[in-house]
Amino acid sequence: MRLMSFIGSAAFYLPLLVIVFWCVSARLGARLAVLLALGSMLNAVLKLFFHDPRPFWTDRSIHGYEAQASFGMPSGHAQNSVVAWGFLASRTRRRALWVAALVLVVLIGVSRVYLGVHSIGQVLAGWAIGAVFLVVALQLEPIVTPWWARRPVAVQVVLALAVSMAFLGLAWAALRTLDGWRWPEAWSEAIIAAGGGVKPLSLTEASAGAGGLFGILAGLSVLGRRGWLDTGGAAWRRLARIPAGGLGAFVIYGIGLFMGDQPVPSFLVQAALGLWATAGAPEAFVRLGLAGRVPRAVTRPGEALAGAPQ
Repeated sequence: MRLMSFIGSAAFYLPLLVIVFWCVSARLGARLAVLLALGSMLNAVLKLFFHDPRPFWTDRSIHGYEAQASFGMPSGHAQNSVVAWGFLASRTRRRALWVAALVLVVLIGVSRVYLGVHSIGQVLAGWAIGAVFLVVALQLEPIVTPWWARRPVAVQVVLALAVSMAFLGLAWAALRTLDGWRWPEAWSEAIIAAGGGVKPLSLTEASAGAGGLFGILAGLSVLGRRGWLDTGGAAWRRLARIPAGGLGAFVIYGIGLFMGDQPVPSFLVQAALGLWATAGAPEAFVRLGLAGRVPRAVTRPGEALAGAPQ
């Protein structure tokens, strides 16, 4: 159950996305990164809106195997699993891959209930929201992507900021409804007993997510104007991109440790990481001779999400 929960976590998706984007298929990695970034922001807003407790906070008979201190409705693991594995399955008609994706989604949801961090209702809500979000995103993609790609790069960056700020504004509005809210003592005690800690509600987490979303969208826009990343090449060149790109991310993350965990620094650090992953690292790969650049071409509907150049 811990393994399945990990497969549905950001700790699994982020390295996977980086490897796919840098070494396998930049187009596929970009589409999935945008989907998950948008979906994660939606989940963060909904968690604040519902501010629903996790099962182990309210029922002492349930053991919390993870010291989660964020609200539980809807389950982010369940939502993101539908988005990620559902998107990958949608790219094929092979029944075996659809079955495999379905099994992963179900097991990830079951693991969250088993670990005591989500109720069955929270998992079902996550699945439903993830499915609706994925269907809507795939329907809008052929419309939004060409429109976005035709805008000047400066306008695309401004649009990226506007999208991230819109989600952050929704999170702020949801947080305002909790003005004066305090952690119930029983909830705090349960979280502490599980090995975690509680902090006053703030926009820090939502700001970090908004920063990452902005960095991804803006980075893909900038990359589009310079030329799409060619992920082909010898195996050693592909593998060499991981430590080369990872070094830059490590430096940015290290700087972020000295900036604190307030909303503005969190936004800036995550934005820098997103920009590095989608634009800075690919440019470094080209200059280091580890990758090539694909010339700009005409956008074909349905092949990339907002900001992904053709």
